[in-house]
Amino acid sequence: MSVEPGTPFRRIVTGHRSDDRAVIVSDAPPTRVFDQLGEPGLVFYEVWNTCSSPARIGRDDLEPAEERLILAPPERGTRIRVLDIPPDRSDTDFETVFDSIGGREAHVADPTRRHASFHRTRSVDYGIVLSGEITLLVDEGETTLGPGDIVVQRGTNHGWINRSSVPCRMAFVLIDGVFEDGIA
Repeated sequence: MSVEPGTPFRRIVTGHRSDDRAVIVSDAPPTRVFDQLGEPGLVFYEVWNTCSSPARIGRDDLEPAEERLILAPPERGTRIRVLDIPPDRSDTDFETVFDSIGGREAHVADPTRRHASFHRTRSVDYGIVLSGEITLLVDEGETTLGPGDIVVQRGTNHGWINRSSVPCRMAFVLIDGVFEDGIA
């Protein structure tokens, strides 16, 4: 099984026939792939999203439509995506990148941050490294993740930096959240 950045992967979607028998509705790469994001090598593969919780499951469910790429999950919803993250470049304009990924409001454009990729969403994000390595930066601390490592990102300021010489591929599951205890 190849999970290397740049390689296609299958998205298998199941559903129901009119007699309630389970079927495979589609078996193909994701149809929404974004690669013109202001950083060469950065690719977002939008796999699926839901727009409510609990998620609606019906016979005629189609792939949820969105007009453009949006960083955060839908309100009361979820999102799964795969990212190819290139090695860090000092000339990346992260304001342009965050505009391109529908995350302008999440970008923490503060020069006191340790990296220009810092951002924050009101969500719980499960990030799984599929290949390569990536460093997670937070306000105080950092850790480097490798294949098989999982991070549970809980609405905190953070940034991703690929300090290696090869791309990193990660899968992310994002779940809409609510800030409590005055941390908004």
